[in-house]
Amino acid sequence: MLTAERYRIILEMIAEREVVKLHELVEATQSSESTIRRDLSQLELNHKLKRVHGGAALLHQKGEELSITEKSTKNLSEKEEIGKFAAGLIRNGDCIYLDAGTTVFQMIRFIQAKDIKVVTNGLTHLEALLEQNIDTFLIGGHIKQKTRALIGSGAFQALKQFRFDKTFIGVNGIHPQFGYTTPDPEEALIKSKALQLGQEAYVLADHTKFHEVTFAKVADINEACIITNVIESEILAEYKEKTRIEVVSL
Repeated sequence: MLTAERYRIILEMIAEREVVKLHELVEATQSSESTIRRDLSQLELNHKLKRVHGGAALLHQKGEELSITEKSTKNLSEKEEIGKFAAGLIRNGDCIYLDAGTTVFQMIRFIQAKDIKVVTNGLTHLEALLEQNIDTFLIGGHIKQKTRALIGSGAFQALKQFRFDKTFIGVNGIHPQFGYTTPDPEEALIKSKALQLGQEAYVLADHTKFHEVTFAKVADINEACIITNVIESEILAEYKEKTRIEVVSL
């Protein structure tokens, strides 16, 4: 079967079902598993689909996002382990930035370093930070109701006054070509600036964020180290070619 014909079959099956297993594509095209894997890689590069564990899925250009309440209950054990690992990177005396993301929130209770300063735009982080007796600075700005993040020109101007040893942010999508993305351009601007202001920059994301693309770009893939949980070896190898990545095992 010609390559173009395989592509047509693959894309038609994904459009119809949204998620298709590798073995189903092998059967439908009467091709080898290695051939279909190459096809999926190429189609993903062409932004036609996204690879997932054991197959491929429809690639949605997401403009909407879940509320912070909805996000906080998704993949909680993975977020806790990622947060614990990230908290272990903080050293005594560090000045750090904690983004308003729910995975970043999980870091707070695991922070052991002393005499640190935290700057954040996350309203939901405040109580946990104060309980830890952490010296905390909240930037100003407009409160985004859905994520409880401070955004807008006020937040951006306030953020510019700081410099960080380490920056930790969350994102909605990670893609090898399209970088780190999030649905809201204003929130993307704050995340982007925070990454620029950190001597070391980290993106905290569970495996579901990989090969996702949302509306607003935050940064290129090489602008931060990714901290994530276990992902498929083929996908891991692809990202390791482009940036540093730390994998946390549950």
